[in-house]
Amino acid sequence: MGQRGRKKPKRLGEKLLAIRFKLEVSQSQLAKLLEFDKGVARISEYEREPDLLTLLKYSELVRVSMNVLADDTRELKFPENWKRPKRVTDLLPQQRRVRIQNRIDDLRRQLFSHGL
Repeated sequence: MGQRGRKKPKRLGEKLLAIRFKLEVSQSQLAKLLEFDKGVARISEYEREPDLLTLLKYSELVRVSMNVLADDTRELKFPENWKRPKRVTDLLPQQRRVRIQNRIDDLRRQLFSHGL
């Protein structure tokens, strides 16, 4: 009997990347927030295909339903009054936030210029 591959959400990685952009954190900072032992390498991997417990951590961190993250038919939306969790804000000193925001803006421009 052949083994069938696990069905995977096509937009999950895109949504997890959007969460990191919304939080305005680097991969290493997100690794700290999600309490990963292996740091940045794991974030890159998880933005492609996270395990269930990691998905739960993302969901809890930004207060978004796991259904929204896993279901390709549902859009990831943050309410206008959404605020970053306090533990995220506490992690980022002001000067680092500015530097990260500049980098995020550069990445967004690159993504949009490539039609992604």
